[in-house]
Amino acid sequence: MTIGGMLAAAAGAVLLSLVASPRTPRCWLAASLAGTLAALAAAAWVLATGGAWEWRSVFLIGGENMHLRLDGVSALFLALVAVAGGAGAAYSREYWTDQAHPASARASRAWWSALQLCMGLVLVCANGLHFLIAWELFALCAYFLITLDGRRREVRAAGWLYLTASHAGTLALFAFFSLLAARTGSWDLGPMRERAELAPLFWLALFGFGVKAGFFPLHIWLPSAHANAPSHVSAIMSGVAIKMGIYGIVRFSGWLPTPPAAGWVVTTVGVASAVLGVAFALGQHDLKRLLAYHSVENIGIILMGVGFAMVATAHGQAAWGALALAGGLLHVWNHGLFKSLLFLGAGSVLHATGTREMSRLGGLWRAMPWTASLFALGAVAISGLPPLNGFVSEWLVYLGMFDAVTRPGAAVVAAMPAIVLLAMTGALALACFVKVCGVVFLGAPRSPETKHAHECGPWMRGPMLTLAAGCVAIGLAPFLFWPAVHAAVAAWRGTWSEVPAPESLTTLGLFHVVLAVLAVAGAAWLWRRAHRGGWARAGTWDCGYAAPTARMQYTAGSFAGIITEWFAWILQPERHEHRPEETFPRRAAFEEHTPETVLERVIQPCARAVMRVSAIARRLQHGRTHAYILYLILGLAAVAAMTLAWSQ
Repeated sequence: MTIGGMLAAAAGAVLLSLVASPRTPRCWLAASLAGTLAALAAAAWVLATGGAWEWRSVFLIGGENMHLRLDGVSALFLALVAVAGGAGAAYSREYWTDQAHPASARASRAWWSALQLCMGLVLVCANGLHFLIAWELFALCAYFLITLDGRRREVRAAGWLYLTASHAGTLALFAFFSLLAARTGSWDLGPMRERAELAPLFWLALFGFGVKAGFFPLHIWLPSAHANAPSHVSAIMSGVAIKMGIYGIVRFSGWLPTPPAAGWVVTTVGVASAVLGVAFALGQHDLKRLLAYHSVENIGIILMGVGFAMVATAHGQAAWGALALAGGLLHVWNHGLFKSLLFLGAGSVLHATGTREMSRLGGLWRAMPWTASLFALGAVAISGLPPLNGFVSEWLVYLGMFDAVTRPGAAVVAAMPAIVLLAMTGALALACFVKVCGVVFLGAPRSPETKHAHECGPWMRGPMLTLAAGCVAIGLAPFLFWPAVHAAVAAWRGTWSEVPAPESLTTLGLFHVVLAVLAVAGAAWLWRRAHRGGWARAGTWDCGYAAPTARMQYTAGSFAGIITEWFAWILQPERHEHRPEETFPRRAAFEEHTPETVLERVIQPCARAVMRVSAIARRLQHGRTHAYILYLILGLAAVAAMTLAWSQ
């Protein structure tokens, strides 16, 4: 089995990255790509055959035999780790070089390979103790990747916030696996749906894995970590790492019984994350932070599919439950492709201009046509527009919810508003990426750095083209990918293995092919017409200004101002302005900042209150014995008073 080859290649890549030699980057990349190909082959074999692979060691780790298992669910996620990990490794060859980053390039290669290895172990571990070990090592590797550029204060703060949130989630998972082992008498993991007494443990799993998935309001670490990490790290964090949280929720909702309200809660969390994630994205001026909030949005879409599948399980509705789950699982893959593509595109912009502030960008289409075109393709995919992959997975979720509406039962109550809000999320996402593409790539350059921008090289362009090809392939031929998704659905719920593919899946693919051909033909006609002098060129209408400047263009804030006002109740934007006071003002300024509401308005005030109480408590520890005796007497008196009151 190629799992052994994958683990060996990943371990070899970690060791190679520590060798100081001019050939090390090439050897490391070769080992990394070999490991990803082995993982992809193993996942493809499981998904194609619909079987499962298991292995138990004869040696002990922590007093437990190593138990590895690869089935349809874990194979679907492992394939994504392989594709996105390989693309990011190749991208880093040009983006994070030894010449530009001599202090951290070697460490970045080591932590990258270790991250992939640990994520692979999380997906195949079928022992709770070893799962926890792999999970914690995975979190530590991600922390060191986020803080590669640790000289900057905001990077260090983002890393510490990520590590703190990760450990909060790990504490919940430690309780989950410990209680699970105590009640079953074993650390071994597997299907246990007949054990009804295990159902309440789902809430611990939802919180612990939810922190890593970054759904609202547990997303507090995500925007700063994704914005401040190197762009190839942002790509794997957003495209793959947060999916480990989704994997945990899917895995244990399939293996364990769930409380009756679990599906409704997951669906509600998904709807809230989808709508509020895109609302926060609209309020951002930082390109990478905007993309980070779209991760919250797409995690919400995935959870809507998973939540409706859990509701369908509780109501015995295999038909629409399988469709919703298939849409959610396919969106795991689709989001991994187009979000990795977008972050790599943002990295190309940052690499060329030195800034990710959209108000300082503009006019990059001419200087960076490859980056602009590939970013635009990713924007179409993430907006859920045909003929790309984002539309296919959302369409499957829609099919499941529409089917739920036509069936009698309580699911109708949740399906109707969920359909409306999912449609609204798609419209807002489209508005957001029209803003991004217009402000960043069109118009005139807004800063000197932008005027001297240059296109990225082949090592950065190649991975982006690979990811873009994946987005196109799933969009044009969704029926080819249905068997893989169906294998994962069958592994989640064995009784759903007989659910057939939607009859219109092939029709959708043909429609997308026709649409793509028309789009390419139209673009070719426009290009030929423009370059053969078919159109007269003239300056843009200047509104009467004699000498218009780049500052007179729409900014990221002004473009989305009306829409963000709808969500001012949750965004709570902070405005700083200096109004003009005379006819010919020397100075006028307006700036708007959208804070991370949950972190800055809820968690930080609570943390400050806890620190104040802690400071007061520390004053009680001053080393005076007579005072300690007084505390003891007062405590005993309070206990006696409470006991007396209780007895009466």
